[in-house]
Parts: sequence; structure tokens; C-alpha cells
Amino acid sequence: MPSLLEALERKYFSDYGSEDDDEVKEVRTLGEKGSRKRLISIFIPRLSPLMCVPELLVLNDCDIDRAGDFESIREKCQHVRELDLAQNKLQDWQEVFQIVMHMPRIEFLNLSKNHLSGTLSKSCVPPISNLRGIVLNGTYLNWESIETLLKNLPVLEELHLSLNSYKEILIDSTNPDSICENCHCKAYNCCHNAEIDKRSYDKCRRIPPHTALKTLHFTGNPVEKWTEICRLGRIFPCLEKLVLAKCPIKAIALVDDCNEAASYNRHSRMANEASHEFFPSLQFLNLSSSSIDMWDNIDRLARFPKLINLRVKNWPLWENLDCTEHERRQLLIARLPNVTILNGGGVIGADEREAAERAFIRYYMEKPESEIPLRYNELIAKHGRLDPLVNVNFKPEKRVKIFLTYHDQTESRLVDINRTVQDLKFKLEKLLHLPSNKMRLFYLDQDYKDLGPEEMRFPNKLLYSYNIQAGDEIIVDEKK
Repeated sequence: MPSLLEALERKYFSDYGSEDDDEVKEVRTLGEKGSRKRLISIFIPRLSPLMCVPELLVLNDCDIDRAGDFESIREKCQHVRELDLAQNKLQDWQEVFQIVMHMPRIEFLNLSKNHLSGTLSKSCVPPISNLRGIVLNGTYLNWESIETLLKNLPVLEELHLSLNSYKEILIDSTNPDSICENCHCKAYNCCHNAEIDKRSYDKCRRIPPHTALKTLHFTGNPVEKWTEICRLGRIFPCLEKLVLAKCPIKAIALVDDCNEAASYNRHSRMANEASHEFFPSLQFLNLSSSSIDMWDNIDRLARFPKLINLRVKNWPLWENLDCTEHERRQLLIARLPNVTILNGGGVIGADEREAAERAFIRYYMEKPESEIPLRYNELIAKHGRLDPLVNVNFKPEKRVKIFLTYHDQTESRLVDINRTVQDLKFKLEKLLHLPSNKMRLFYLDQDYKDLGPEEMRFPNKLLYSYNIQAGDEIIVDEKK
């Protein structure tokens, strides 16, 4: 397997030859009408060799297992600021540190999917004062080693720990006088309730907070409890960007919301309302593809003091919600007064926010009192009580309840008839676990069943053009 130096020379220097290697290309050209074809030779001189490699050095998937001659690396890589060594065969952290030490300007290092999972000895890590970003995705580095790295990377601002199979965060930074060791919330909010997660805090190593870190990527780790995420907030108190996509977090809560006894406990509610308190500087949060299925979690997100950019796509909550995507966006905007960018869309303007808040009031004004959130009263105080909108829309209904049949099973489903046939197939993929390109859809009009089903052949055809009515049937067949 090659060293870093060998891979570097192979990529940037080996193709440059001597003057004898200058290239000659032959080009055939056509003369004027009636004349014969001519052959022209073009002389193309070789470019001179690079004096040093570029600032962004990419050597991923090169089977690199060691550094090579350090002085040659220093000579060739004196201008390198970003180094990508992902998917190589590095196993020895000493080799990594020597590479970094011999690239005097390096600020960003990608070590994803290298074999660096062994425990890192504290005595072998030199202080590295220039590294501002490091990617450790898929390295399965243990928390003791992460602690050692953090201690020796004082200016680190960006850290990637995605896809490392972390179920727990086994380091923490606390003031024991102000933190309850049972529920991990501040003492004045603590309920010391028997229903709270009582996993021993002693399992966690106590470390000083790392105040330089601003960005943490934690995607795809199987952590479920917000109490674990709060540890990250305490370790990195100045965190501004946190990515928790594809983490099966069940609730933004210090107490399990699913426990009925706890949900009615006043102290438990107080603890859950404090779920944000370890993220005082957080501006961006990605919670897409988590396991959250209760609206209360959105209300808790509204309490994050500086959160302005939020992503909450692909929640179980949205699958069970009986409204369109536009209506769901309005409900979210109305509940999140400080969020200005939602799910990667454009900036939420004053007109859109006012329309969302008014739609929110009308959505809940006829709901039972037990279903009305606290935000409703806040918006009533702001906009006053609104009259229901008069429906003068003569267009077909947006959503129609039809019967959906697949194999021998039939169930009723709401369908947005302003969508296309292809949109409906994509929607059915998750429900039926059948790829859209393997589906055939047939529409059966309840009033003309004798005529049999009509195949929905055209993927871009809008559903309402079939004149779909409530009680009609769509049959899904699998292509052979």
C-alpha cells in the first residue's frame, strides 16, 4: 500500500515528463471544395511540474496506510489548508499527527472511514493549534479518544462524528453543584421523579467544556434520548450548528413523554420545558428523519433562544397529520415565532408569517379545548378572534377519501387530487414497500364499476382529471 507521499507524487508529479515527452497531435482538416484532405501536426508542450500541491489536497480512497518522508511532505505541502484522506487504511494516530505537524497551514482534515478506532493515548497527542475542522465519520472512535483529541485541539470549530454507532455520549462537562445527576437538568427544575432516566452519571467522563466548537455533525447515530444530546450541549456550550439527522430521537424531553404518569407530573413538565437550556447559542438544528410524533416537541423547539434555522422533515408526526404540506408548513411557522428558515426553504417573510398565524387560529378555533396548544392563546392576543373564512371556492376538493387496494387488502386513504399520478406512486412507496417503477395504478369509478378499472398510464397526469370522487377506488398492481 502506498504512503501519503507516494500517492501525492503519483497524483501531482508522475505525469510530468521531460521535454522529450512533448505531445504531438495529428489533426485532419478539409480543404476547399474539390481539394484533397490535408494532415496537420500540432506541437503541444508539456506543462512544467508543480512546485507544490494546491490548498485543497484530495487523496481519498488511495489505500494510504502511512505518511512517508516527513520533510518531503513539508516541502510539497507547505500551502495545503484542507486535506481529504477519507476511505484510506490509516491505523496509527502517530502517522496522522505527523502529517498534520508537517503541513504548517492545514486547517481542515477529513479522516472518515479510516481504521482509527483504537484508544488514543493521551501522552502521544501533540497540541495542534491550527486545526479548525476534523471529520471522523465512520471511524468508530471511542469517547475517551475523542476527549483526548478535544483537549489537544483548542481552536477546533467544526467536528463530524456521524455514522459512528453512538447510542450514548460518554463524556460530559458539568458543574456538579448546578446539575441534577438523576435527570441532568438544572437543580431548580429537577423533580427527582421515579420515572426519570436514572442511568448512572458516573459512567460519563467529566471534561472541561470546549468553548471554541461551533458546528457538530452527528448524523446517523442510534441515540434515542434527548438527555444524551444535552451532554453535547454541555460539552460544547457555544454550539451554533447541530446536525442530528437520521438519529432516532423520540422526544425533545428530559422526561419520557410516553409515560402517562410523568406527563401529568408538574415537575416533569417543568423539566421538559427546560430541554433547551444547554443550547444557548444554537442557531441551526437539523432533526430530520427522527422518531418524534408529538406536537409538544415543536413547542419546546420554540424555546431555543437563538434558533432561527430548523429542519424537521420525515417525522412520524407528519405521516399521521391530516393536512396538506402547505397547511403543515403554516402550523409550524405559527408555532415557531423565532424561526426564519424552515426545512431549507426561503426566509419566512412578515406576510407569510401573519398568514400562517391566522391560519393556525382558524385551524384550532373549533377544536376541543384539550387539543388547543398554548400558542393559540398567544396568537389570539396578537390578532384577536377571527371569523371563519367563507368558502367560495368552486374548484374540486383538494383531498378526497378513496379506497386503496393492494393484493387482498383494502383501506381508506386521503389523496391530494391536485398531485400527479407519479406523485401518488412516490407517496405509496413507503406505505406499500414497493418501488414506484414497479407499480401499476388502476382507477375504479364507484358509479361505473361495470366498465371495469381504467389504468392510470400517464405519470404527469393530474389526479383530478380522472374526476375522482370520495368513495372511488385505486387498485395497485405489481409489474411482472
